[in-house]
Amino acid sequence: MSELEDIGKHLEELRKRVIRIVLVVGIISAGLLSLHIEPIQVEQVTLYYPTLDPLNNISAQITNYMRTNLVPENVQLIQTAPGQAFFAQVYIAALVGIVAGMPVIIIELVSFIKPALKENEIKVSRSISLPALGLFIAGCVFSYYFVIPYILEFLYRYGESAGLVTFLNIMDFVTFVLQFLLAFGVSFQLPIVMYAISVSGIVDSDFWRKNVRYAIVIIVIFGAVVTPDGSGITMWFVSIPMMMLYVAGMIVIERKERKKSTLKS
Repeated sequence: MSELEDIGKHLEELRKRVIRIVLVVGIISAGLLSLHIEPIQVEQVTLYYPTLDPLNNISAQITNYMRTNLVPENVQLIQTAPGQAFFAQVYIAALVGIVAGMPVIIIELVSFIKPALKENEIKVSRSISLPALGLFIAGCVFSYYFVIPYILEFLYRYGESAGLVTFLNIMDFVTFVLQFLLAFGVSFQLPIVMYAISVSGIVDSDFWRKNVRYAIVIIVIFGAVVTPDGSGITMWFVSIPMMMLYVAGMIVIERKERKKSTLKS
């Protein structure tokens, strides 16, 4: 009976933390769907303030910004059914809500698993929280400015070469962009995962160098799975940066291990 009670307490604790996460993400997303950002000039400095405008909301502004910066020239972004633009804005609001609420998400998850962690594992989880958030944002930024525009341009060049007029559905466009943002945000966590595993003592620093070949195969498979098209080309936009991150994580871990050994001697 005590085991059932413990399981019940854990489930209740998990429920409370999930509700907190959902509330934080939901509030941020609701704000993005309800407010509009207006610019104002203050002593030649552009500042922004929110106003209530559910129709021309922040998600719609983000959609317009993405259309301007990412959609190739001569490609028309269209809506083919009622509600597509609205649901596209909901997707964007949800993603931004998750990214903005990431500190709370990390805190709640670490607090939930904290009783099952050893002291050194707790220290590791605390030390990697901010770097994990930073790398997630870095992955999204890298994808947005250096990957997605070139992929879209590359893919739609084929239609242009055939003399076709390309129309891009808003839902397909937003889904494509968000998939890449999430894929790069997650893939940029690779050095953090490697570091946490090594510091926790699960594997030593030599493990990563010995298994480079297997890591490359797994990374290529991951790149093929997370990319939203089947061209076999876009997966390398994910796989190659991940390989570089793997090498960077391996070097950092080895240097830290050598430094630790030097201090002990």
